[in-house]
Amino acid sequence: MSGLNLITWNVNGIRAAMRKGFEEKLKELNPDILCIQETKAQDDQVKEAIESINDYHIYYNSADRKGYSGTAIFSKSKPNNVIPDINVQHHDTEGRVLLAEYDDFNLVNVYVPNSGSKLKRIEYREEWDESFASYLQTLASQKPLILTGDLNVAHQAIDLARPEQNYNKTAGYTQVEIDGFERLLNFGMHDVYREKYPDKIEYTFWNQRFKARERNVGWRIDYFLLTEDIVGRCEDVKILGEVYGSDHCPVLLKLN
Repeated sequence: MSGLNLITWNVNGIRAAMRKGFEEKLKELNPDILCIQETKAQDDQVKEAIESINDYHIYYNSADRKGYSGTAIFSKSKPNNVIPDINVQHHDTEGRVLLAEYDDFNLVNVYVPNSGSKLKRIEYREEWDESFASYLQTLASQKPLILTGDLNVAHQAIDLARPEQNYNKTAGYTQVEIDGFERLLNFGMHDVYREKYPDKIEYTFWNQRFKARERNVGWRIDYFLLTEDIVGRCEDVKILGEVYGSDHCPVLLKLN
């Protein structure tokens, strides 16, 4: 598959997104593959919400808990296989991972757990990061791998508007989470946006309170990470900050 456009977008609720024009935006953006996070709906509710969208093969993975988490993949060409979860029982109840297998690469869509207010889930997050990295390493040994989604971490100070105030105090910018992200880079994944644009300051998420988006007080926590054997196909990565409809904006990966 060459000349592909892939988009990742945390939609902050697929039913809410549909009410805010998600279907029209999808037509405008016209990706070959769309990975969404935070569907916040059960399988049957996702299916019902998007029943008018018929240009894609659509797969979803919902959390046991209602109205929480959840991921989905929309793909114009049918993947060879789609597998939910990472096969670790206590990580597999929140609908956070979908793997789509294509002829020439594997694609993982993820919504990484948030460490929570007052970092109450930080220990769980550390455990998740280790398990998830192990799962990705196994996949990366089989075939070129594209990882995308909301990784719920700003990797470096350039990736958030207020690094000093948030470091080790706020979920998404603790050393534990940064170390988890770096574990992926250390086994050979590439943050293609930052490699292409080392000094560019753009964000993908803004708190819905405090008019953060209007003031551009944001975070870059939505990524495309590529293994060495496919990174050469990356033509561009664009943060589509002009696209509204969620507290996150979409990110586009162009593959040649």
